[in-house]
Amino acid sequence: MAAPAMQQTSTQEESPDLEKNGHAERAQWVLNAPEPPGLWSELLDSVRDKILPCGNNFMSLKNESGRKHLVSFLQGVFPILVWCQSYTVTKFKNDLLAGLTIASLCIPQSIGYATLAKLDPQYGLYTSVVPPLIYAVMGTSREIAIGPVAVVSLLLPSMIEKLQDPGADPIAYRKLVLTATFFAGIFQATFGLFRLGFLVDFLSHAAIVGFVAGAAIVIGLQQLKGLLGISHFTNKTDVISVVEAVWRSVHHHWSPLNFILGCSFLSFILITRFVGKRKKRLFWLSAIAPLLSVILSTLIVFLTRADKHGIKIVKHIQGGFNPSSVHQLQLNGPYVGQVAKIGLIVGVVALTEAIAVGRSFSSLRGYHLDGNKEMFAMGFMNIIGSFTSCYVATGSFSRTAVNFSAGVETLVSNIVMAITVLVSLQLFTRLLFYTPIAILASIILSALPGLIDLHAAYNIWKIDKLDFLTCIAAFFGVLFVSVEIGLLVAIGISFAKIILISIRPGTEALGQLPGTDMFCDVNQYPMAAKTPGVVIIRIKSALLCFANASIIKERIMQWVTEEAEDTKGNVRRTNNQLVVLDMSSLMDIDTSGIATLQELQKNITSRGMELAIANPRWQVIHKLRLANFVSQIGGRVFLTVGEAVNANLDTKRAGSI
Repeated sequence: MAAPAMQQTSTQEESPDLEKNGHAERAQWVLNAPEPPGLWSELLDSVRDKILPCGNNFMSLKNESGRKHLVSFLQGVFPILVWCQSYTVTKFKNDLLAGLTIASLCIPQSIGYATLAKLDPQYGLYTSVVPPLIYAVMGTSREIAIGPVAVVSLLLPSMIEKLQDPGADPIAYRKLVLTATFFAGIFQATFGLFRLGFLVDFLSHAAIVGFVAGAAIVIGLQQLKGLLGISHFTNKTDVISVVEAVWRSVHHHWSPLNFILGCSFLSFILITRFVGKRKKRLFWLSAIAPLLSVILSTLIVFLTRADKHGIKIVKHIQGGFNPSSVHQLQLNGPYVGQVAKIGLIVGVVALTEAIAVGRSFSSLRGYHLDGNKEMFAMGFMNIIGSFTSCYVATGSFSRTAVNFSAGVETLVSNIVMAITVLVSLQLFTRLLFYTPIAILASIILSALPGLIDLHAAYNIWKIDKLDFLTCIAAFFGVLFVSVEIGLLVAIGISFAKIILISIRPGTEALGQLPGTDMFCDVNQYPMAAKTPGVVIIRIKSALLCFANASIIKERIMQWVTEEAEDTKGNVRRTNNQLVVLDMSSLMDIDTSGIATLQELQKNITSRGMELAIANPRWQVIHKLRLANFVSQIGGRVFLTVGEAVNANLDTKRAGSI
């Protein structure tokens, strides 16, 4: 019996040594990690992943033929080369039906949105031809419908008319719009090529909800000009100026016939939409209602000669193919800087709307939407669009919803839509001479209720009050100042929120959950037990930098002091020997943060305690090693908090022996 007992004792003595060796080995895993990639390396990888579909596996293709290299490259840039291989007749039938359906909605909307952008009606139709064709071969969303949209059509004139009055010189104004479209495309393609999609995310969901709702109300008020037949109207977009303009016009010159005709067909469109929502099989009724409204109202005006009695009509719409507009781009003009800024703002808004729409419907069908490829495709189509008399195009939520309901399978529906619009430009533009402007206003008004999402605003209020502040700031900024100011205020608040969350000086004391190896916040989990002799503090900030380092150091020292003293300020009998900093939430650190840690280490050492760090991230431990901080704390770096605590216990045992 003596031999087994001696063997058991020997095993117990060896076990701490083995465990200690294991801790030391795992600590070396942290300390001997390879050097993290630099900024330039990450940038090159991003470009390679974007341009080459095989990404990091490109080196494996070196032994393959040049033809396979070319095919791989082309499939990455033009996804149509991939999905067209499995295209079938059944899919084409579904796409044909969906394409014709959205074309019936697209034609009247495009004409209306062009007038909203203060361009001739044909430019809205041009924008529904070339951009959808380009996107069809380069885009990754199967359901999205490309063309002009209300928010972009409002945003462009609200900023460009400050440089050039569209009423005084429409040609010069149009040139600036096309130039802004070119810059919007350049910025969008750049975002996609260099994987800068995070810049688009500065326009948060809350900001989008408020911005779009405010823009919808402004758009609706501006349509009163067409609905009431008002000749002279304000160029300002804030609600006070628009209401004043309407109030003055109502007391002087307005046409009751325009109002009656517009409201009648607005009611017709809204009723068909209600029926389409109640009975899903009749979705096509709400889709063709705007086109039916245009046809019927045009016939009524033509047969009754209502234009002689005050009904305002569209008159001439230029037909034919998209004319070249390369010579109209003002790249050396006096306003090129301001137009580039406008292009950036409009490009970001258009991207945000398109990606939000695309992701909404891709999630319903369970496939991944590549955001960077989407940005590159959107940018390229707008660059080509600026060469072919198109203004900024993006994904339309209303037309995409109709496309989805019609059973779309692929982007062929966009091709069908573009061809249908092109045929209309060739054959039917003369028939639109007598189309009432009030009908175009009613079509735009009918699309606005879907832009005001009260349910989303309520959820934002319920979940995050700071997000709601962003939402309401964007809403009132658009409504009472201007569209661009509302947008910039929303982005500014979103950016400030990101900074606040990233550098917020958060710390929390940790304790061990009973029966587990997990260490959690003692305030969130009151059952968590603190370890005698050890103070464990987690740094909750993602970045330890000049903006928060001093405050975090003060809070850590406050925790240490509270652990060492009771509520009356007397020193406790518990002898704290170790302070462990859990750095699992800390993503990066700058020189100010490192200097603060060095000061913290000196303060803790002066109190007779030691400092250790646990679970530092790759960039953090790399910089701490370069700054020689690891040696300053005696190499006390651990993979987990649990190992730091166990190492302290082992030290105590060794000291007692």
